[in-house]
Amino acid sequence: MALERDVFVRAQGRTLTAFRQDDEYQWKGPFYFIQGADPQFGLMKAWAVGDTNNGDDEWGEEIKLAEQAVQAINKLNPKPKFFVLCGDLIHGMPGTQWRKDQERDLKNVLKDTHQDIPLIFVSGNHDIGNSPTRETIEHYCSNWGDDYFSFWVGGVFFLVLNSQLYFDSSKCPELKQAQDAWLSEQLATAEQQKCKHIIVFQHIPLFLRKPDEDHDYFNLEKSVRQELMEKFHKAGVKAVFSGHYHRNAGGSYKGLEMVVSSAIGCQLGEDTHGLRVVVVTDKKIAHRYYSLDELSSQGIEQELLAMLAEHN
Repeated sequence: MALERDVFVRAQGRTLTAFRQDDEYQWKGPFYFIQGADPQFGLMKAWAVGDTNNGDDEWGEEIKLAEQAVQAINKLNPKPKFFVLCGDLIHGMPGTQWRKDQERDLKNVLKDTHQDIPLIFVSGNHDIGNSPTRETIEHYCSNWGDDYFSFWVGGVFFLVLNSQLYFDSSKCPELKQAQDAWLSEQLATAEQQKCKHIIVFQHIPLFLRKPDEDHDYFNLEKSVRQELMEKFHKAGVKAVFSGHYHRNAGGSYKGLEMVVSSAIGCQLGEDTHGLRVVVVTDKKIAHRYYSLDELSSQGIEQELLAMLAEHN
């Protein structure tokens, strides 16, 4: 049980224990990873019955979809460097009735991910609450690892952020200040290390399509957004990957790409249940969203595989 638990809490001390960091500072050639978002066990039933607060008492459909995602990832050759889930792991908010059962069932599916493919978790609003507290964040961290952290893979610097602290930190302002200070330190470190790329993972998108779009539930408030976009731009961040929207979307700001991926679980638009394949090369970050059916049956397309075969 302890070994199984370690698979889910590899983010400790603001870094990731899955990779030996000293081995990962140098660029070693192209690689890829898998991004998923919003398995959100319980939302499909809640959405269908029109009760998103209490209607999440069944999640059999989400279990099947998450199983399909894990099976598709395990079949890929070569294997991805990691599988990152960008938040809303389950639907039940902190303190709600079905939360513990949803977490248990999700872990039961994810533990079958191939042992050579580390799992990386990003906190979403359903994981820590729309207005998180120190207690809800601590509960999340005990189950899924740190709520924000950084790690290196093959000369690329990755940052995982707790975007809920940027959405509403009214109940824990000191935690937002701590993340802000840590983020500034991390970006300064990345500059010193001369990393190949910087990539950010967070649940809530900075924006959905345009950097100056109006604020709503699915993006960050404009002043907060602007501050983060400028901070990322000045540091040379190449891309931010997120979920939350349950639809595919995205745009760019001064060369910073905002990638919004649809859900493994409940769809709120016209997209299919799916995963995003992200290829990192010397010069660029290329990605494509695949339906679970397509990735399961056909794998990664030749164009992306060819990028992995390039020698820099």
